[in-house]
Amino acid sequence: MTDPTGEDPLAGPTRSGRHAKTGSFDDPVAPAGPAAQAQVDPRLLVREQGLAGYLGEFKRRMRSGELGSLPVVVGLIIIWAVFQSLNSQFLSPQNLSNLSVDIVATGLISVGIVFVLLLGEIDLSAGALSGAAAAVLAVLHVNQGWSPLAAMLASVAVATLLGFVHGVFFAKVGVPSFVVTLAGMLAWTGLQLWVLGPNGTVNLPYEGLVASLTSTYFNQVIAAYGLAGVAVAGFCAISFAGNARRRTAGIPTRTTGDIILRTAVLAVMAFGAAYVLNQYKGLPLALLIFLVVVVVADFIQRRTRYGRKVFAVGGNIEAARRAGISVAWVRISVFMISGAMAAVGGIFAASRIASASQATGQSNVLMMAIAAAVIGGTSLFGGRGTAYSALLGMLVIQSIASGMALQGVSNSIQFMVTGAVLLAAVVIDSVSRRSQKAAGRA
Repeated sequence: MTDPTGEDPLAGPTRSGRHAKTGSFDDPVAPAGPAAQAQVDPRLLVREQGLAGYLGEFKRRMRSGELGSLPVVVGLIIIWAVFQSLNSQFLSPQNLSNLSVDIVATGLISVGIVFVLLLGEIDLSAGALSGAAAAVLAVLHVNQGWSPLAAMLASVAVATLLGFVHGVFFAKVGVPSFVVTLAGMLAWTGLQLWVLGPNGTVNLPYEGLVASLTSTYFNQVIAAYGLAGVAVAGFCAISFAGNARRRTAGIPTRTTGDIILRTAVLAVMAFGAAYVLNQYKGLPLALLIFLVVVVVADFIQRRTRYGRKVFAVGGNIEAARRAGISVAWVRISVFMISGAMAAVGGIFAASRIASASQATGQSNVLMMAIAAAVIGGTSLFGGRGTAYSALLGMLVIQSIASGMALQGVSNSIQFMVTGAVLLAAVVIDSVSRRSQKAAGRA
């Protein structure tokens, strides 16, 4: 049985983050027995119908516009196939390893932007904040003699505080996020120039901790394979634990075959990636950190009360306010997260070139970070998206850049192609939302 909005009262939060049956934002405690079975949305029963059930559910989702990550995954496969056919070096271990490090700095900024986009808002200051944070790091570490770790923590703290300022003006004063962060973009760019001083560039030690963030590789074969093994084992364990909780609550569970199939697909992808990385230098430290950040951010978004509140505010702000959520604090906090992640991205950008300059965080960094989140599947309209959007979107953008660089295509063409991909992602999102409304799912 479904509620009048078409949401499943027992399957977790609705798009607004609120459980239709309990009215709370916590995990619902479903009653056991026949009553629970009578209330179960029939769509959940596909888990007990095996492959036929999932095929039917897939067709239903396509008809109703619930595309998920399918468009970006298909697009990524096509991009890789096209560039590999044009140049056999595209999928070489060296190029893929370099690509995996190139996505990290902007990808980390994009993870923070995902939180803001979930509210249907925008942060135009992220690029400038990343540059200002890199400048603070370099000056404190090189000119003031701070330890690299202390300088990094200070730069993140400064950017988080500036994000708090954005959030206060937006949530408390009522200034639109576009205007607040546009002003921030200009102000923090000025701050970056002021901190760097007349020279405009501060070089970082090549053998120091900061530079090692993007230059360190774990060349032991066991490192990449071990990470793949941990990921696969963790996914399998979490899947079976989730099944046990559903079974206890009287909710239909995934079949054992379904879990094994999902685990096998993940294993092929994870161990395949590990094999490729081991053919060059091994597992990059930067990629490892990025993946950990994405997993933690996704856990916060989908498995914590705070994450549910973010989705609730992004889905229906008035309903969230009536449910007792502190809307202002949620709004402020996402800009703080965006600021912190911008700083982390700025640190990795400085690490990549072993310096902080006036160009750090400038140019197309902001646009690429926002584009990555949107291309990866985060909705510009709020209420839908995950941290994995940043990872998938950056893979698409950097794959286009890498493939065109191998072909000797100019930056102007790269920007036009990336812009076309971004427009296509927004069009797909808009059409998807329209289809879901027509199907009663939005």
